[in-house]
Formats: sequence, structure tokens, C-alpha cells
Amino acid sequence: MESELSEETALRSQFTVDDLDIEILPLIYEIIRSVEKDPHDTTQKAKESQDTSHKILELQKKLDSARAQIKQKYIIKKLPGIEYSKEEQLQKLETLRKQLRLKRELLLKYRNMCTFEVPKV
Repeated sequence: MESELSEETALRSQFTVDDLDIEILPLIYEIIRSVEKDPHDTTQKAKESQDTSHKILELQKKLDSARAQIKQKYIIKKLPGIEYSKEEQLQKLETLRKQLRLKRELLLKYRNMCTFEVPKV
């Protein structure tokens, strides 16, 4: 349990805001400015309201994109071996299978060996 928490903390410390490909501050600034404006003309007010709604939807899309990027990068960093190509993964798998086969053979060999009794002193 503790190792999982420390692993998550390490992953979070490696992932920074600079890693995200997103820029939301100008959009937030535009939304705030459009909310601060208070036009007296009703047609202009409706147009400003519609523009603000559009900007808010755009901001929501950008935030969803940021969430997806964070989730993707977190999953990629959490999966071991993801940085290897398919060929490298297959080669590593074959190497591990050979090691397993050799270790099983050695284990079988040691099981079938004669046991020696050590005299007690």
C-alpha cells in the first residue's frame, strides 16, 4: 500500500504543468472581460451572452483535453515496458522465456539429485 502511494507521488512529481499542451489563461481572461461588460442595449447584451457561452464551452473543451492528456501521460508512465517497440518487447519476452526454461531445468535437476547426509559433529 505504501509503495503504491510513493510510486504515485513519484509519478506526480515527474509530471508538471509544462508537460501539458494547453493554454487557458487568455480564454479565462476573455470570459471575465465579457462578464464584466454590461451593455445597455438588449441585442448587444444577447450577443455578448452568446459569445460568453461559446467561450465557456471552448474553455470546457480545453479542460477536458487537459484531463485526457494527464490521464494518458499518467497511464503511459505507469505501464512498464511501454517505451519499447513491439520488436523489442517480443525479444525481451523470448529472453525471459529462455531464462524460465533454464531455471525450470535446473530446478528439476537439483530435485532429482541424490541427497547427501551431513554427519553431525
